[in-house]
Amino acid sequence: MTTDAPALLPILYVPDPRLRAKAKPVEPNDPRIPALAERMLATMYKAPGIGLAAPQVGELLRLVVVDVHPEEKPVPMVLVNPEIVAASTELATREEGCLSLPNQFAEVTRPARVKVRWTDLTGARKEVEADGLLAACLQHEIDHLNGVLFVDHISALKRNMLLRKLAKELKAKARD
Repeated sequence: MTTDAPALLPILYVPDPRLRAKAKPVEPNDPRIPALAERMLATMYKAPGIGLAAPQVGELLRLVVVDVHPEEKPVPMVLVNPEIVAASTELATREEGCLSLPNQFAEVTRPARVKVRWTDLTGARKEVEADGLLAACLQHEIDHLNGVLFVDHISALKRNMLLRKLAKELKAKARD
């Protein structure tokens, strides 16, 4: 990581079609990935958020950054080509939001625990068994790689209300 602050990336908002596209696998040793991951982390922390997927910044690559403890000592995770390899049958519901749907929140039910496998920036294979906030965050960000948004996990009625509210807020913001 450089000592200069990395340039921030613009975060895409719904209804940008890139948020609905399926991301492509990152090729081994892709030289763009370390700098992109660094910029994604800087963008995520500034937003502020706890996770960001490459499609949210217009890069259709299977790359995710996560840090569920940003207020404490940062513990950033960079996941290249992450995949959920196991999920519990037990479910958990928690409020979710998304940097691509600013100021919109809803209760989302997902598997309570997941096992996620990925490659780190050095090419090493990694795996984590996660529960709680980390499990929800990993599932949320991996969904982005498949063109799925958290609002796809809620009822059509709630989703439509939330998306209308977002559109109205973004329109008002564009006028300001």
